[in-house]
Amino acid sequence: MALTGRALIASRCAKFFKDGDLVNLGIGVPLMCTNYLPEGVELWLEAEIGIVGCGPTPSWDDADPDLIDAGGQPTSIIKGGSVIDQADSFGLIRGGHVDATVLGTLQVDQEGNIANWIVPGKVVPGMGGAMDLCAGVKKIVVATDHCEKSGQSKILKKCTLPLTGAKCVTDIVTERCYFEVTPDGLVIRELAPGYTVDDIRACTEADFIIPDEIGVME
Repeated sequence: MALTGRALIASRCAKFFKDGDLVNLGIGVPLMCTNYLPEGVELWLEAEIGIVGCGPTPSWDDADPDLIDAGGQPTSIIKGGSVIDQADSFGLIRGGHVDATVLGTLQVDQEGNIANWIVPGKVVPGMGGAMDLCAGVKKIVVATDHCEKSGQSKILKKCTLPLTGAKCVTDIVTERCYFEVTPDGLVIRELAPGYTVDDIRACTEADFIIPDEIGVME
């Protein structure tokens, strides 16, 4: 059965990972990537709480209560993985040793700005390690629903919420399409099954470039 919705987002994001990568996954949809890791690719998943080598998400019945991910959900450790001090974990991030991160967001824009830590006047989880990741990681992938529950686009011409990182996002993956962030602006690279360029144009505030060839998300 073809993947849809957030499962499709997670599966597509996981395809960015390369052999040997050290990868950080944010809370929410990004953590679902652990269930869609590409076959034959050996990589290390890092959680800023202090785990290097996160494995697939177990059920609560099979979980080790001492092993949780950044979202407080059960996780596992692959062979060779380790638990480290959180200060060391942030040292990996700030030192530029993390190859890629997948982050959820409240807003992202066509310049590669991301706002994912606060809505003025509302109680939200907060910054966490997102600011450090935006400053220290080479590849920053945003995994997000294309629109808010109200139907408003989350992919904007310009973020209106306080920024987490400026001009740092490299890729945006939604349940409807995949955009690459380039110096010339957003380029639509892939469409989810059932969607057309006109569909994306109708639900996206940001401007984007349409190349000659567009792939299919999977």
